[in-house]
Amino acid sequence: MNLRRVTRISAVQIDRILHRNRSILLELLGKNRIQKKIPRLILANKNFKFNYLTHFHVNSKGKMYHYIYDFAWVSFSDDEVLILRKR
Repeated sequence: MNLRRVTRISAVQIDRILHRNRSILLELLGKNRIQKKIPRLILANKNFKFNYLTHFHVNSKGKMYHYIYDFAWVSFSDDEVLILRKR
């Protein structure tokens, strides 16, 4: 197997996970809401992959925003997560 093919296969797998994560966030947030706090367990039960994200941002208070394309999630505790739609 050549390097280009291995890289493409890996990129496709990662992109599928990212799109699935985004779909889960969209399903939980809905089409019209901007933010919603949910139990972390709901994401875990939907097989959300917390380690896959497109980028992150740390605000002035030290909270880390984990982005997946145009959605973000922030952990407030081990039990709750805030889902945000990027404006």
